[in-house]
Amino acid sequence: MQVHKTNGRNTILVTAAGLHPDAVSMLSDFDVVYADVRSSESELAAMAQELKPVAILVRYGNVSGKVIEAATPQLKVIAKHGVGIDNIDAAAAKTLGIPVIAALGSNSQAVAEQAVCLMMACARRIVPLDARLREGHWDKDTYQGLELAGSVLGLIGGGSIGMKVAAIAHAIGMRVVLHDPYADPPKLPGYVELMALEPLLRSAQVVSLHCPLTPQTRNLLNRERLAMLKPGAIVVNTARAGLFEEKDLVEALNEGRVFAGLDCFDVEPLPPGSPLASAPNSILTPHIGGTTTAAYREMGVAAAQNILRVLGEAAS
Repeated sequence: MQVHKTNGRNTILVTAAGLHPDAVSMLSDFDVVYADVRSSESELAAMAQELKPVAILVRYGNVSGKVIEAATPQLKVIAKHGVGIDNIDAAAAKTLGIPVIAALGSNSQAVAEQAVCLMMACARRIVPLDARLREGHWDKDTYQGLELAGSVLGLIGGGSIGMKVAAIAHAIGMRVVLHDPYADPPKLPGYVELMALEPLLRSAQVVSLHCPLTPQTRNLLNRERLAMLKPGAIVVNTARAGLFEEKDLVEALNEGRVFAGLDCFDVEPLPPGSPLASAPNSILTPHIGGTTTAAYREMGVAAAQNILRVLGEAAS
């Protein structure tokens, strides 16, 4: 591992190869050092130990308690380039009095559009039809897709992303139902109907996941709940791996009971020979739901703003 030498200024460690230029400009009073995206826990800890950064800006990799402890006592804040903080040991950070701050809302539109793209691609079987056509087949006589207008979209999680998906779905004529125990009914759009989880699963033609990964939501869609879905239902996950049992979803895909559009996986990158890679009725993308030109800038700028705010407060 090679660590870039700093110039005597406070350091910010970024767990990525780069940031949007606007974010870099905002952090120009600091030495910004980038870690290889493939850095192991030990390598990140060694960098933290040597650099003693005042902030860690997290894009990739796992920032464990070992990494956080190695950066103390100089470390003042951990900022996420995005909204999910499950790759940061927030409990260890809290014990050390270090805030962990997500760039909330910075990629909501991008992820919502990705969810809808996967939903539509599954509904119309776009990927397999493309492959078949290129192989010389013309499946017009046998093809029947799902028309989303008039179908029920079941959202699990009603935060910023979920509500953007709801707005798009409503605009194309879908009925939107939502399961979210923390939703405030008066604040929901009039076209969104709250529903308990299991009735939602039984009624929806499409289920889209937009909740955080917590002990309560881990393996939320297991074999029993996947069996509640209508035959041919579509499951979309642009949120977090771990919200369903991958092996149970693979079983349902192989049996032809569901279709799935997935942007996150238990192990990333998806390992060679993964059962998901060969499962039928599925469309897989490499965790790029929040990666658009606009979202890349917004996530970087929001993370930089969070760092500067905390450091400013610490200095005052």
